[in-house]
Amino acid sequence: MSILATVHHHRELPDTPYNLWMRDELADVLDLPHDGTRVEIVGGEIIVSPGPDYAHNVIVRSVNAGFFAAQMLDPAFPWRCIHTQDVNLSDIHDGYIPDLCVLTEENDRQANSAQLKKVLPRHLTLVLEVTSPSTVAEDRLPGKKRVRPTKWNGYARVGIPFYLLVDRDPGEARTTLFSSPDTASGDYMEAVSWEFGEAVKLPEPFGLEITTDEWEPWQRGQA
Repeated sequence: MSILATVHHHRELPDTPYNLWMRDELADVLDLPHDGTRVEIVGGEIIVSPGPDYAHNVIVRSVNAGFFAAQMLDPAFPWRCIHTQDVNLSDIHDGYIPDLCVLTEENDRQANSAQLKKVLPRHLTLVLEVTSPSTVAEDRLPGKKRVRPTKWNGYARVGIPFYLLVDRDPGEARTTLFSSPDTASGDYMEAVSWEFGEAVKLPEPFGLEITTDEWEPWQRGQA
């Protein structure tokens, strides 16, 4: 049995959070509404976040559009995008739902043919997370006082080659591409950043630019 602790009460779970998430039972066990609310397992803990706002979705759309435009210009462009896809980080018993996944055309075709409900890290080359006030601590590098790993650690631990983090915090308003994951330490060893308004220049193997003129930080009252 597992115990879920909340501000108001403790609830006994019929199985581990990871196992419930894998069986698509966790949201129902927690009585979560089916309104875009996401439930993930990060660092072994249950993380529930509301559906994103419009400005968040505009950013995801921009990244997706950049890849799609490259595909339209070059039929041999090998990258495909998929939204809000469950990712089973089985090696660390976490389960994430990135804002966008980028995978090769071959892996895209295989996942589609197999009708996968949860892809594995080996299927993915890049994941995108766009921060919100409710998720920013889970998406970033862990702070000095944080004990539990974040998604940044988890994605590195399972060896996803690139992690694109769009931080909408008004104090940051920055996009960072992390690369060279160290699976032993759970760290990305390299990073390059762009301020909002600057074109995000994804290096090879992608070789494309994404404009960020429409990207907006969240309003300070939301934080």
